[in-house]
Amino acid sequence: MAGRRSRAVTISDVASLAGVSIATASKALNGRENVREETRQRVIEAAEELRFQPNALAKGLLSGQTRTVGLLTSDSVGRFGIPVLLGAEDAFGAGEMALLLCDARGDAIREQHYIRTLLSRRVDGLIVVGESTNPRPSISRDLPVPVVYAYGPSDDPDDVSFVPDDTGGAKLAVRHLLAMGRRRIAHITGPMHYKAATDRAEGLRIALSEAGVPQVGETLYGAWSQRWGRHAAEVLLAAEPEVDAVFCGSDQIAAGFIETARERGLRVPGDVAVVGYDNWEVLSAETRPALTTVDPDLERLGNTAAQHLFAAIDGRATPGIHTMPCRLVVRDSTAPRGAS
Repeated sequence: MAGRRSRAVTISDVASLAGVSIATASKALNGRENVREETRQRVIEAAEELRFQPNALAKGLLSGQTRTVGLLTSDSVGRFGIPVLLGAEDAFGAGEMALLLCDARGDAIREQHYIRTLLSRRVDGLIVVGESTNPRPSISRDLPVPVVYAYGPSDDPDDVSFVPDDTGGAKLAVRHLLAMGRRRIAHITGPMHYKAATDRAEGLRIALSEAGVPQVGETLYGAWSQRWGRHAAEVLLAAEPEVDAVFCGSDQIAAGFIETARERGLRVPGDVAVVGYDNWEVLSAETRPALTTVDPDLERLGNTAAQHLFAAIDGRATPGIHTMPCRLVVRDSTAPRGAS
């Protein structure tokens, strides 16, 4: 049973164990009359065996709502929006809730159009996914349904927002490099007008300060791209040839840095250890060596945002900006200095 409970138990798990449909399991657990007593008891026993705990949504959906939630994103590429969507979808549960996805593509007029469209469908609430962690204008004030913001927070402190803890994530990266015995650590990151870039730079500053280790050179700000990573590597390695570790603000930058470092005859991680950010597996797992990186755990963030939307639908909103912890994924691009 321990293996079975390694993930959150859903209504579909209960239905499967009881040998009934999801709809029947839901009716049985919520006291509906059109379920045979024998069936109801079998479902209850299955729920008890699995230690099933209905979430706030399951309780609220029986109050006459449409069982429909809108997810409005501005991330047309889907790099951040899709993991958030998957996490939210998992929270809704199989067959429990319909999710309507709209991509505003960063266009305010298109966003207003989709808001009107979703409201016309009588959605019970909205999750708004930002394209970056920069605060965005609130849309909550004049809407008749609750709104939760994910990844990109609302600029209204009375709204409910969930963002990754980029400062904490950067601390994880730098502390890992320090634990590897690295003491000449540099930082290459994205554009300065991105809050994610400045938060990650701040996390690096704090971690180095706590360890009494000075940063090598100034933080290099540029694009979120491999091209910038390659160019920044040329600049950094020319100015600071003794650097022994680089914390990069994205996996793309890290992949570019590694290309240039290897072209210059440096071993990664032997001579220079490299940490990226985002755990974008198309890069982090395929880069050679595979990239140690910080994972903002966006599926978990989306799942948590959905759970708090359920609470808001139920009249229990949790206003404020809530930061979600990141996690470090250790791969081959970091090791103690001198390792092959």
